[in-house]
Parts: sequence; C-alpha cells; structure tokens
Amino acid sequence: MNSNSTSLNRLFNPSGWLLFGFLSFVLIIIILTFVSTAQIWPFLFATLASGSLGYLVVPILQRIKASQIIQEDGPQSHLKKAGTPTMGGIFFIPTAVIVGLILGGFTPEVIAVALVTLGYGFIGWVDDWQILRKKTNLGLTPKQKLVLQIGFAILFCVWMYFSQSTSITNINLPFNIILPLGFFFWVVASFVMVAESNATNLTDGVDGLAGGTCAIAFLGLGILAGENHPDLLAFCLAISGGCLGFVLHNRNKASVFMGDTGSLALGAGLAAVGILSQNLWGLFIISLLLFVESLSVIAQVAYYKATKDADGKGKRLLKMAPIHHHLELSGWTETQIVGVFYVINTVLILWVINH
Repeated sequence: MNSNSTSLNRLFNPSGWLLFGFLSFVLIIIILTFVSTAQIWPFLFATLASGSLGYLVVPILQRIKASQIIQEDGPQSHLKKAGTPTMGGIFFIPTAVIVGLILGGFTPEVIAVALVTLGYGFIGWVDDWQILRKKTNLGLTPKQKLVLQIGFAILFCVWMYFSQSTSITNINLPFNIILPLGFFFWVVASFVMVAESNATNLTDGVDGLAGGTCAIAFLGLGILAGENHPDLLAFCLAISGGCLGFVLHNRNKASVFMGDTGSLALGAGLAAVGILSQNLWGLFIISLLLFVESLSVIAQVAYYKATKDADGKGKRLLKMAPIHHHLELSGWTETQIVGVFYVINTVLILWVINH
C-alpha cells in the first residue's frame, strides 16, 4: 500500500450511524432554514413511515432470499455483502410517493411526477426480479431497459405538451439568460429523464450513497421548485424523507439495498420535478455528483477502447468505474466516500438555493 493510501486510511473514518446522524442533521437544518414550519410534514411523515416499514419488509426480503448478486469483477471487499437483500425500493418509494400525493394535494403535476417515479420504479422492479429469479446479475437487457425508460419519458413529455404552458420549452440559465429550445426541448427532456435515472443507478454502489445523496438532492430541488410549485415541494420533501427512512436500513453495514427499484425511480423523479418546474440548470448543479459518476464510466469505456492494442486489450483510466469504486480501490473506506459525497452535495444545493 503506497503512502497516499496509508494517509487516506488514517483520515477520520465515520461509522454508518454517525453518517446517518449527520445526514439527518443536515436535512433538518436546511428544512428549518428554507422551508416554513407548516410545510415540513411530508418530510416527517415519509421519514417515519418508510423507516418503520423497513423493519417489517427487510426481514421478509431476507426470508424469501431476495439477495443481492455481487459481481465478482467488482471490488473484492463487496463480496462480503453477498446475501444482503435487495429491492428495498419496494417499501420506501411507494410510501414516499403516497405521502407526497396526499400532502401535495393530488394536483395534476404531483400525480404526473408520482406516476413517472412509480413507472421507472416498475422498470427497476422487473429488472431486480429477473436477477433474483435467474440467480445471476443479468436482469433486463440494456436495450429492453432503455426502451422502457424512453417510453415512460415520452409519455411524460406528451402530457406536458398538452397540459403546460408553451413557456415550458424555455430553459432558465444563470444571469437571467433564457434559452428557447422549442421542439428540441422535448428531446432534451427525454434525454435528461433517461440519463438521470441511469446516473442514480450507477451511484448506487456503496452503503448509504445513493439514498443519502438523493435525500439531499430532492430537498434542494424541492426548495427551488417550491416558490412557484408548493405541491412539488411537498412531493420532494416526502421523497427526501423516504430516502432518509431508507438510509436508516441502508447505512453501513447495510441490511438492505434499494436495487434498481429504488435507484431508477429516484433518478426519474428528480428529472421530472426539474423539468416540470423549469429548473433544469438547478437540477444539473444539484445532480453534479451523479453526472460525475456517469462521466467516469463513459470516460473509462472510451479510454479503454481508444488504447486497445493488437491483442484487443486497452488501458484503464481509473482503477474501476464508477468513480466511487476507484476511490475504494485507492484506499478510501465506504464511509469516507459517503461522507465526502454528502458534504459535496450539501454544498451544491446550498449554492443553488442562494443563487
């Protein structure tokens, strides 16, 4: 082990419980600072409901042996996670969505975003179920998953086309710049939904990582949207709370993973709220860590292909992609990675909220 790795291992290494406490503290402080007291109930109800429900559902998932299939070509430290149940999205996603619908007032916008979230969650559930049924790490094929994702994205865009003002196709950028995209907006919107859901899926590789970062991201996006869309604020607060309730069970050492059921739903929900509230730029900044995770995979594949030799073997830009695996193989512990991601995401949403 080189000196850099040794130095990293000597850094403060928080426990899963400490990270959960830090995440809870950050979310509550931000809510009390930027959200009125009367609007905090979706977050509280969803946190308590999903956290409590986990104590009932996780043992059931364990009994039916809904265990995660660990990839042998992944970090060797993850092999000890074999047997941990997956598909945890089935208890916290519907719970948070129901709370969001009720306290969001069942407005057409909240219903649409809820359906998108559940739709992508369904895609993830089918993928998770196929993996569990076949006892391999192969669920839906990439093509099947992509077709379904694009299909739900198109349905959402069609609904927006007929229900929203024509100004929906304008993208608000910094310095009061408005970018009118016209018809091209629908292509961008569909791409963002698919990309965001897949980026969240890629980020779900370390205990508490995707759940915590999404809890922070939904809170930030909800505050951005809340000025003109209080119903979407309620929905985002509910999903943020649902994520926190899930992290109670997913903190290191995780007793359950969210699976594609959770990660695809969360990414699609973020995208849908960002698009509908005309906060695409804010969504990009808030999701910057998810973007970096995706970019690391794209860069790894591209570099490998570009450096192939006569034997068809290429070089690796990173030790492993996504980048959180690179950090693990560089000597970072899972909790160090999660803690840094939480801090960075908190800084990002505070910057967006205040600009």
